[in-house]
Amino acid sequence: MEPELAEALEDVHWGGEATVIFSRALGLDICDWFRMPLRITRRKVEVEHETDGDLTRRTWHTPEGVLREAIRVCRDSTGAVSSNWTEHAIKGPADLPILAAIFDDELIEPDPEGIERTRRRRELIGDDGLILGPMDGTPLGMMYRVFSGVATLAYLWADAREDLLALFTAMERNYLKRLAVGTQSDVDAVVTVDDTSTTAISPAMFEACNLDITNTRAKAAHEAGKFYFHHSCGLIRDLLPLYRQTEMDAVHAFTIPPLGDVTVGEGRRALGQRVTIIAGVEQLAQPMDDPAATRASIHAMIREAEPWDHFILNVAGYPHRTMEQTRFVVDCCRELGGDRQ
Repeated sequence: MEPELAEALEDVHWGGEATVIFSRALGLDICDWFRMPLRITRRKVEVEHETDGDLTRRTWHTPEGVLREAIRVCRDSTGAVSSNWTEHAIKGPADLPILAAIFDDELIEPDPEGIERTRRRRELIGDDGLILGPMDGTPLGMMYRVFSGVATLAYLWADAREDLLALFTAMERNYLKRLAVGTQSDVDAVVTVDDTSTTAISPAMFEACNLDITNTRAKAAHEAGKFYFHHSCGLIRDLLPLYRQTEMDAVHAFTIPPLGDVTVGEGRRALGQRVTIIAGVEQLAQPMDDPAATRASIHAMIREAEPWDHFILNVAGYPHRTMEQTRFVVDCCRELGGDRQ
């Protein structure tokens, strides 16, 4: 990496300008992940935090009872860092009304400082790209990702579905308030971060729980003049016909094989022509020892997307890749896709 770029990227953190700097260094359009400006306060619920090294325990004290969860940071020798729930808050049906009480307790308001930060980011980016405003996923998605895990969700779906759906109603009531506040800012698109995957839920579960929710969120975003993207970085082949029935504008983080289970061509046929595919250039995550094979894979993906009018290539900065390798991949994209992809 050039010394000037390395210096500019020295401080990389959520909400920083690294995405803007990195994208401009590569001549890319900008898709900047920028938190929607919300201020959330609690009235009756108290949250207790305890951190011991890489383990954080959180206890929620509510009028309905107590929930506990634990999150561990995992550090790889390569420097990569991730985190995982080692204890989920929801362990059985008795916990569902407690979590509902937590969501009902929240007071959601605009954050004036956050609104100003978003305005300044809009000025920084100008016409060079989009500000993406991420929000929590669907209640169903948040359960398997955060609150219960996949196994407990399966038991709840089988044994306590009525209570589970009542919780989802409380959660989505809260999330729609967040969306209404967030779209008052300069974000260009609302992104529901669902990480949807049939490794966690079935298409029938998505159909039962998420079709109406997705359309309601999309309508609210559209009425505020924003796009609505559904973030799905999982195995989604069997969900795409359901996505097609919704008003979402794009499938964000569309993941091709071998990480995903659906090609761009298969996705286009399943989604139709209206829904945009925002596909990760996953070749950066795969072995790149054979440049010709990498180029051929990228070209094949792009050709499947023709005529390219509802298709976006999403390039990420992988920490194990050099700038030379990243530029090679970007150049491969441009060989078929034009100047700016």
